Amino acid sequence: MVRSYIIIPVFCIISLTAVLNVFQDKKDDILNWAGKDGSFQRQQSQFRNWIENKPDAQFPAEKDRYHLYVSYACPWAHRTLIVRKLKGLEDIIPYTSVHWEMLEKGWRFARSDEKVPGETHPDPLHPDFTHLRDIYFSVNPDYSGRFTVPTLYDKKQKTIVSNESAEIIRMFYSAFDDIIDEKYRNVHLLPVSLKSQIEETNEWTYNDINNGVYKSGFATAQDAYEKAVTQLFKSLDRAEEHLAKNAAPYYYGKDITEADVRLFTTIVRFDPVYVQHFKCNIRDIRSGYPALHKWLRELYWKVPAFGETTEFEHIKGHYTKSHRQINPHSITPVGPIPNILEVDEEVPAVKAAKA
Repeated sequence: MVRSYIIIPVFCIISLTAVLNVFQDKKDDILNWAGKDGSFQRQQSQFRNWIENKPDAQFPAEKDRYHLYVSYACPWAHRTLIVRKLKGLEDIIPYTSVHWEMLEKGWRFARSDEKVPGETHPDPLHPDFTHLRDIYFSVNPDYSGRFTVPTLYDKKQKTIVSNESAEIIRMFYSAFDDIIDEKYRNVHLLPVSLKSQIEETNEWTYNDINNGVYKSGFATAQDAYEKAVTQLFKSLDRAEEHLAKNAAPYYYGKDITEADVRLFTTIVRFDPVYVQHFKCNIRDIRSGYPALHKWLRELYWKVPAFGETTEFEHIKGHYTKSHRQINPHSITPVGPIPNILEVDEEVPAVKAAKA
């Protein structure tokens, strides 16, 4: 059955934890993200423009016109870094990562004297800006939404093109083919022959897994948490079953597709963060999902676009030290060790089971 084209709004949520230190009589800010039943509610992205390969487009595909702001910690922003590299856009769209620390003013830029892994430095376009929110207010002084990554910025028009990751990755793999190296033009992340299958996979992967970990972690009622975490693991079981039967070595065969990109950014964070921090602890990936674990390591270790864009220091630091309503003492767990196993390495329990 052919499904209609679906775009799911996704972004990284902002923690307002420092507000709690000032207004101790206020409810925990986690309640701002939950409905009356305690279920996590994700806001929609507000900038939804498109880059197009048309001469009369409002946002045409041009080299060095756009700048991408990301956080290495954020799974939604991580998608854009992966696709940027898969499509050979490194020399066409530069990027900056914010610091992993996110307090009352949202994502901040690293200071020039800070040593943080990756492309983490002061804003190269606006030297006086200290936070991502400064960019949003420069575009719209009356902006009242959240200051999210990824943010795709147009340097010519001095405006935000998009802060919707699902749409940014599709711009990246569809709009720039005329100006990228020829070898990258054959990278098709949404091939026509698999489009309906990938769209269907994207839908439940987003609802149950990508957003499912947040539904579990930010739930404020036991029933809401149990409902979310149960559905999360049902869908992990579903992905495991698919990969056990079909991975060769990627989700839909020998070529990487959008389904791989979207699932990877959650699974690579699962054992290091989501198991303990978001209480997604029915099973972990390395000992509970052999097919998912194999698929994850194939991408991380063998495809540079995945492994080279993953920064565990940012990931673990952000979640454990920015979400103080979940982790009030900001203690970052030491494990798991290592954050991700080598391709042929297994945990002792799995080794014993295979013996």
